[in-house]
Amino acid sequence: MFSKFQNHIVSRFPFLAEKKLFLAVSGGLDSMVLLHLLSQLPYEIAVLHCNFQLRGLESFGDQEFIQQYCDQNNIPIFTTHFDTEAFAKDYKLSTQVAARELRYSWFYELLEEENFDYILTAHHADDNLETFIINLTRGTGLEGLTGIPEQNDKIIRPLLPFSREEILKYAEENKIEWREDSSNASTKYLRNKIRHNLVPVLKEINPNFLDAFQKTQSFLQESKEMVEDASIIVYQQVAKEEGDDIHFDLNQLKKLPNYKSYLYQWLKEFGFSAWNDIYDLVEGQSGKQVYAEEFRLLKNRETLILSPLSEMPENDEYQINENDTEVNFPLKMSLCNVGHTTFDSNRAIFVDADKIRFPLTLRKWKKGDVFQPFGMNGKSKKVSKLFKDEKLSLIEKEKTWILCSDDQIIWVVGMRQDERFRIKKATNKILKIELQ
Repeated sequence: MFSKFQNHIVSRFPFLAEKKLFLAVSGGLDSMVLLHLLSQLPYEIAVLHCNFQLRGLESFGDQEFIQQYCDQNNIPIFTTHFDTEAFAKDYKLSTQVAARELRYSWFYELLEEENFDYILTAHHADDNLETFIINLTRGTGLEGLTGIPEQNDKIIRPLLPFSREEILKYAEENKIEWREDSSNASTKYLRNKIRHNLVPVLKEINPNFLDAFQKTQSFLQESKEMVEDASIIVYQQVAKEEGDDIHFDLNQLKKLPNYKSYLYQWLKEFGFSAWNDIYDLVEGQSGKQVYAEEFRLLKNRETLILSPLSEMPENDEYQINENDTEVNFPLKMSLCNVGHTTFDSNRAIFVDADKIRFPLTLRKWKKGDVFQPFGMNGKSKKVSKLFKDEKLSLIEKEKTWILCSDDQIIWVVGMRQDERFRIKKATNKILKIELQ
């Protein structure tokens, strides 16, 4: 197994050479074998061990066992302990999920604090099979069926090609000691039920079941990659990125016979879960929205608009004083006196400086706002009607700012100036206000 492991890690993870590696070691069979294997290779390693305090004295026995092993073999070790049950209760998590959250949070903190590069865990082929079955029972897409990835960000799993049987045989041949976790024998947890009750039956039906499973998963991975490639090609035909937003053309989208699959592929990374609601948006009324934790999807006529949920400050009004020459928040604007005007863009206006009263106010638009659009000879118009005429989406409306002098609108910023502040022949002082 050592030669096979050495060839695997060199061929699949060549970037680990000369890197600083943490090994997550519980003291059990799998992690002790991984530690033994890595100790024989020219890598700079250190051990991480978490005491979750879930098995009383047994948990502290694991910690002492690993500490002694590292001391005897001159291997640096970092340990910590958690009140896992209290954390699970406080955050309404299962014990296993709580342990995972605590473990990986600590791992990533140490990566940064100790300037290490990667964390290696001892997940193996049987773990992968159990994860596959768990995902299958809960309902999953290709991502769940492809199992545990061999690399996920800074986490590397070099034992995935190896079975529990191979690992046990290597440990016995090399007289490696390990600690047995008594909770592994219990069927209280779903993973243990699958490990003890289901997997043995599958292996009884087909003694080479694990090999067959790994081949199947390889095919599924290839299918997943093919789906991702197709998704990228179709995305370029349907989607248009505008700043932080993504606009999906529904006319193009609905030409696809399986457009729901593409929507899932494109949106899954943004934290959405209400897939039926998202699919209903395609035929839904304009203005309907579906929310994720940090994003929303808006139906706007024949477009779906994906946008981040902006975290606006509590104060939504900002003052601009007479001596200010620039504004940096919430918009970037410049203010300067000029001798003449040029009308080449909606990003700048020229106003009669004697008609405005400082401090100016920069605020979000409000329902009922009325102004006199430039060039309309003093006729009033609701800002909401301007939005409708310009076919602005709800998201664009929410991003629109209004510049005011006292209670009068000077500028629907970036869109339309107010007639009342325009430059005339009698104007003596011209102020240019420009979006940067």
